[in-house]
Order: sequence, then structure tokens, then C-alpha cells
Amino acid sequence: MLKSIVKPGVIALLACLAGTVAAEEAAVGTVKTAKGTVTIEHAGQKIAAAPGAKVFAADRVLTGADGSVGITLRDSTLLSAGPNSTLAINMFAFDPTTHAGAIDATLKRGTLAVISGKIAKASPDTVAFRTPTLTLGVRGTEFVLEAADRRD
Repeated sequence: MLKSIVKPGVIALLACLAGTVAAEEAAVGTVKTAKGTVTIEHAGQKIAAAPGAKVFAADRVLTGADGSVGITLRDSTLLSAGPNSTLAINMFAFDPTTHAGAIDATLKRGTLAVISGKIAKASPDTVAFRTPTLTLGVRGTEFVLEAADRRD
């Protein structure tokens, strides 16, 4: 039987660091600019978005009538949402070594400008942006989407 040479305090420290790294890895992007009213809906809570705020998969980013937000995803994809926008990050996965991954996001309303990053360059078939009426597969590097509220 082998005796443990690691002290309990060190194990606790390693566990805390591992939790911090895991939590940091879960962030898919960072707010770079925010003007006017911008909120992030995360885990059932609304958080005011400010530069440096983390964005996670399953988050919704909302801008008010006076709002706009710029977000940089981990693969260097740039997202810029204009006033009265609702953007949902449905799924994001990225391997920084191979640049493989996937992005699935929905613009429920408003405007969104996108400059694609490493995932779209490595595997464009895995990148999709949706609106209530269409799904856009990314084959280029820059595009703009607009989604209006449907009034049926």
C-alpha cells in the first residue's frame, strides 16, 4: 500500500485551482464594449454587462433601445449587437490547439454584425447563426444579420 505524500491542504488548494480553471474554461467570450443598457441573462439572473464581463454558453445578451455590445469569443470571433437586440449563445466549443469547434447562436431580434474567428476558418460547417426565420451557415468571414419581431 502506498502512502500519500501530498498533504491535505495541498489537495484542497489543487481542487480550488481546478475549479477556477474549469469555471474559466466555461466562459465562451468576454464583453469588450457596452454602451447604454446591456444585460446578460445567466443562470436565471440578469447581470449588467460591462467591459470584462464573461459570457457563457446558454447565456442571452440583451440590449436596450440605447444599447450596443461588442463581444469577443474565445476563438477570436467578434460579435457586435445593436439596439433592441436579443442574442442567445446556444452552444460554443473550441479547441485552441487544433482550432476545431462549433458555434450555434440565435439572434431573436435586433441586429448582429459578425467577423468570424478561428472555428469558421478551420471548420465552417460547424458554425451556425439563426434568426426566427433563417439559419445562416458561415462560409465567409464577415456578415450582418437582422431579425425583426414576428407579428403573425
